[in-house]
Amino acid sequence: MASPRRAPKQRCDWAGEEPNYVAYHDEEWGVPVFDDQKLFEFLVLEGAQAGLSWLTILRKREGYRRAFARFDVKKVARFNAKKLALLLEDASIVRNQAKVKSAVNNARAFLEVQAEFGSFAAYQWGFVDGRPIQNRFRSLADIPPRTELSDALSKDLKRRGFNFVGSTIIYAHMQAVGMVNDHLVTCPRHQTVAKLGKSRIDR
Repeated sequence: MASPRRAPKQRCDWAGEEPNYVAYHDEEWGVPVFDDQKLFEFLVLEGAQAGLSWLTILRKREGYRRAFARFDVKKVARFNAKKLALLLEDASIVRNQAKVKSAVNNARAFLEVQAEFGSFAAYQWGFVDGRPIQNRFRSLADIPPRTELSDALSKDLKRRGFNFVGSTIIYAHMQAVGMVNDHLVTCPRHQTVAKLGKSRIDR
């Protein structure tokens, strides 16, 4: 007697069918990121998302890349009052004064972390000993909005002068850059991302 066919795995429910979300889910979300420029990009974007949908930010992502010097942290750290005024007139990004100022402030704090640890990646990934946490959630309801780990990272970032780095924002950041694998076990990306997480960052 033939074995019953297993139902094909479905991507995480939140991805839906919107092309920007699907591409982000299938190609980026949860993939371990050890590149400082990319980590800075996600920090800026996650901070910009506060109070908004992630889809809004994905649709403005290219605008952010243009406006923030392709997320070259040294260049952003040098943005002056004139540049900030120009950014607040740029409709391709979220024109929120506090968020724009925060991005520049965080760039400066980011450079200080790099100077202390050699790279921002070494600092950030040190919170998980260089290895992604492999969760095995079965439904979106199981995924927490924050954890003790995101609380700790958030608290330390604030101590170092970062803004828009509350624990919920930081947990979303950790999910995005692969510090935690929160793809549902019913999603085909869970196993793929888990395999990518086997490499360990040099510390």
